[in-house]
Amino acid sequence: MALILKTTRFIETQIDAFLDILSDSATTFELAMEDYLNNRIEQFETRLAQIRENEHRADDLRVSIERFLYERTLIPENRGDVLAILENTDEVIDNIKDSLVQFSIEMPKIPECLNDLWMQTTKASSNAVEQLSFAVRSFFRDLAAVNNYIHKVYFFEREADHIGERLRREIFNLDIELSQKSQLRFFAIHIEKISDYAQVVCDRLSIYAIKRQL
Repeated sequence: MALILKTTRFIETQIDAFLDILSDSATTFELAMEDYLNNRIEQFETRLAQIRENEHRADDLRVSIERFLYERTLIPENRGDVLAILENTDEVIDNIKDSLVQFSIEMPKIPECLNDLWMQTTKASSNAVEQLSFAVRSFFRDLAAVNNYIHKVYFFEREADHIGERLRREIFNLDIELSQKSQLRFFAIHIEKISDYAQVVCDRLSIYAIKRQL
């Protein structure tokens, strides 16, 4: 991390903690969906509470890091890139939370026959976020490894899209009311979009990585 930051152990620890929250949120998101599909609603709500707490902690860390960078550490042209990475990454956590909140509000009834494809889509999105955490960490510690992790994010984003399409086709093949089909499609797309948010961060991260190599 010292390659880019004129920094102290404090700021390294803060950024590592921020990325740990991102990784934890991806895992908790996956576990929450598994709980929901298995009708463990109380446990699902506990996972949602954990995600809410993660969001607050990530916001606090991001603000602390940003203030520290502005006041003490980074040369201006690099500082903007780092702040953008943190803000974009924080939005991924926000979107994970928003997705689970919608489940908690609407409580969609998901037919058991969809569980396998639903979890496959969830895991692909969760894996995309996990690989994003590695990509961002590498940006600070091992720039040569960034593209490898970005490639993995793109892979899992394509997987989420592919499996998500199968899931939506299966939804509309079911003998249920159109209103339920529409609701289930809405939630399936929410799951897919988690990987899309991770990809958007990587699109920008790849540009910042190129800038650092010039």
